[in-house]
Amino acid sequence: MASPLARRSLLLHGLALGLLALQLALTDRSQILFWGAVALVALAGLKLRESRRPPDLRRAALAELIAVGVLAVMNPELGPSLLQASTALVVLGALLSQEAGGRTSLRQLLGRSLQLAMAALPLLVLLFLLLPRLGPLWSLPGATAGRTGLSDQLDPGAIASLVQDPSPALRVSPLSGAIPPPAQRYWRVLVLDRFDGRRWSSLAAPDLRQPPPPPPAQGTPWQLWVVEPSPVPQLPWSGEGIPLTPGLRMAEAGELIGPGPGGERRRYTLGRPTGPSAWRTRPPLPQDLLLPRGSNPRLEQLAEQWGRTLPPAARVEAAARFFRSGSFRYTLQPGRLPQWAPLDAFLFESRAGFCEHFAGSFTALMRAAGLPARVVLGYQGGEWIGDAGGTSGYLDVRQRDAHAWSEVWLEGQGWVAVDPTGWVAPDRIAAGVQGGLAGQLEDLRRLGRTLPWLRQLEQGWTRLDLAWTRWVLQFDGRSQNGLMDRWLGRWRQWQGAVLVGGLAVALVPAALLLGRQYQGRRRDDLRRELERCLAQLAQLGLQPRGGEDLEAFCARAAEVHPKLREALQTLSASYGQLRYAPPETTERRRALADLQHSRQALTRRTSGD
Repeated sequence: MASPLARRSLLLHGLALGLLALQLALTDRSQILFWGAVALVALAGLKLRESRRPPDLRRAALAELIAVGVLAVMNPELGPSLLQASTALVVLGALLSQEAGGRTSLRQLLGRSLQLAMAALPLLVLLFLLLPRLGPLWSLPGATAGRTGLSDQLDPGAIASLVQDPSPALRVSPLSGAIPPPAQRYWRVLVLDRFDGRRWSSLAAPDLRQPPPPPPAQGTPWQLWVVEPSPVPQLPWSGEGIPLTPGLRMAEAGELIGPGPGGERRRYTLGRPTGPSAWRTRPPLPQDLLLPRGSNPRLEQLAEQWGRTLPPAARVEAAARFFRSGSFRYTLQPGRLPQWAPLDAFLFESRAGFCEHFAGSFTALMRAAGLPARVVLGYQGGEWIGDAGGTSGYLDVRQRDAHAWSEVWLEGQGWVAVDPTGWVAPDRIAAGVQGGLAGQLEDLRRLGRTLPWLRQLEQGWTRLDLAWTRWVLQFDGRSQNGLMDRWLGRWRQWQGAVLVGGLAVALVPAALLLGRQYQGRRRDDLRRELERCLAQLAQLGLQPRGGEDLEAFCARAAEVHPKLREALQTLSASYGQLRYAPPETTERRRALADLQHSRQALTRRTSGD
């Protein structure tokens, strides 16, 4: 489309397509609506390329806005939502630019777009708060391939590569009760109970046969957990708490399952525990003692000696003395272990490793000593981000806080958590990965060394993201019912009437603003009609002089072209009447028809008719 009046509109449409392409590049391709959004963006681009008339541009804008809506369904988090809102404003600016005929500056376009968005905001808020919530019509499964996070098995070197990733893993806000010290911040995710001589993995899918816990009492303190996309369905938690989110279940081994696919960010709430969780006292199964005999003979020989001579609790203490006095070293670069007897090579030769080496070998030692034991994968640590007063905040846990530890069954105590890494590198538990490395890797020490203002900016953004998750994404039917009970009380049955009345009130400023926009568009239409007439006269060599008004210019043009005198007089009179003294409806139509007749007469004259 070559018209200069549409160039700015085309540029804005191109910017909107660029923003949409950026959002598609950052979206998980496995989501069911992804290729539909791609098709909408492609159709909008093709429609722009073949646009010859204003209706074509409007159709392209419609496709772009629908694509924004589809992306909002797939990516409702704060960052993508801001990008989607920006794209919608650009599309709206493109439509306004097209209607304004290119006479409006970018600043004016932005102002008008923001005015229209602000006019629609009260309507959106009312619909969000008062429109009854419906259950999901479909689920949007996400892929787990390529996601950073814990895997479903413990292979030497797996966590060591993960802790070099500083990306977010989970956030907890608010924590009920006092903030636990760093040494007690253990967030369990996976339980691994199968050992093949080298790797730890899960023997079977989590058992969800146990009934859900009873609902908590009204007013139970709760925690909001926000977990980034992960390759596993299990969710992080402290091991204690009451699930408050529908679909949230606890497995018999102490794993938290659901809701939602692991390929998406998940949000759930837990109530303050009223007692120890049932999984801690569940008796061990035969699989918790399985060990491939002969896979690590030196390990088995040492542990069997403990099993013959020491009671159960003393076997754990013997392992602690072994690790503390054996010159073990904590490092992210322990070197490769042999395929045969890898734990023997670690315990009796290299003695250099990471949490996975310590947890995996200790758990094997306990099984060989006759104690049921298993490996737990999760996160340990996290940074508390408080507000200015320090009374509230959230715990920020990163992928680099990934950790492995063990659980041992002791009669009378149940499943007891044991972290052998703390015997070798206590600073790792108290101060995180950087403290445990003790200067070995300079690049990891630099993970926490950012400019103060940059760190404050990151923390501020995380707070906003958490607030968006808590107040917008978590606002479900239950939250709406609670809000309506507080607002309306016994008048709850009038929720529909309140919604209709609120919409009517909110429509008043929107209608006034749209009326102003229409009035401005009507004046711009008159200006464009005049410009068409002046363009026809310019082809006859007639141009307005500096300071010459329309009436004087038409009179001078009539002297040069007497045959156009009547059309020029009609042009001057009808335009002045429409511009400066808007008549009643019938008179306005007559004046507008006269103006168009004048333009048609000028067109016939310049074309030689």
